[in-house]
Amino acid sequence: MTIWTEFTQASPRISEVFLRRHAAAGNLCLLATTRSDGYPRISPLEPRIFEGELWLVGMPGTTKFLDLRRDPRFCLHTATLDSQVGDGDAKLFGTVREVPDAELQRRWAESLYEDTGFDLRGEKLEPFFAADITGASAVLVGDGRMEVVIWKPGEPERVVVKH
Repeated sequence: MTIWTEFTQASPRISEVFLRRHAAAGNLCLLATTRSDGYPRISPLEPRIFEGELWLVGMPGTTKFLDLRRDPRFCLHTATLDSQVGDGDAKLFGTVREVPDAELQRRWAESLYEDTGFDLRGEKLEPFFAADITGASAVLVGDGRMEVVIWKPGEPERVVVKH
């Protein structure tokens, strides 16, 4: 399993694109999960990086989180508004694990409040999913070409150039 800090060390180009696009979109990403009937579901989500891990946390009882409880696999895509992808985009693939640590959740909620003013302090955060990254890719466009950067655990980033 690869947590966020390990991912940033192993895949610096993709993690930089992810962080840049994540910030530019106001932390909004699109989360792909698998519905109970096997079809894909795309949902908005504002993932947070906290204490070296990527967290997928949100409103309890939503179908995207029910999907993840049943099948922990996901794809997280940075929101892209530019059809030319001039600022790049990134996708993270992985699985989630639920972390029922009340003290960690308290610190996370305090950090969220300090950073955004959104107050979940004192709330029971359920679900509280940490993401383990199992693969990633990014697209970079410039100088008349497109580069697709691909990463898998245990391997260096590799670049496929498309003209």
